[in-house]
Amino acid sequence: MGQLSNRTIAVLSENGFEESELTSPVQRLREEGATVHIISSESGKIQAMKGDRDWTIEVDVDKTLAEANPGDYTGLLLPGGVLNPDSLRKNEDALSFVKAFFEAGKPVAAICHAPQVLISAQVVEGRKLTSVKTVKVDLENAGANWVDEEVVVDQGLVTSRGPQDLPAFNDKIVEEFAEGVHEGQHA
Repeated sequence: MGQLSNRTIAVLSENGFEESELTSPVQRLREEGATVHIISSESGKIQAMKGDRDWTIEVDVDKTLAEANPGDYTGLLLPGGVLNPDSLRKNEDALSFVKAFFEAGKPVAAICHAPQVLISAQVVEGRKLTSVKTVKVDLENAGANWVDEEVVVDQGLVTSRGPQDLPAFNDKIVEEFAEGVHEGQHA
């Protein structure tokens, strides 16, 4: 039995996610006993990228946003990539899904460009977090306290800069998802 037995984690993604930022955390979550559902706006498969040019693997979608209920999940993972967060932040259903985790105090993890989704969901003001450096100014303009660290935890919100930080990110998401609801996590 792992630390996350009896936990179900949502992974919200679209095409263009950074391959390692979905596959590495999902593997670790499953190793810890979590049930993991890949959720996207459409059924079928979503495709990964390495960097911002090379399309790679496809991943099966377990549920569409229309089928998924945030209440069924212990926590939320948002992988990065350049295209994926840009697609999610334009989707009102995706933003509502993200906000529901904050409103319920559930842990949320976002890596690389994924904090852009948190900006559009209007949940970063007053929060300490990190991201890829190209998102720093956007986060600061949205009222976040951006820091350049491999992993940052703020009341159940876990963020990291990119693939180089995955070992630390994966350790922290397991810890935060195991802890469950955080009183300081809010929309």
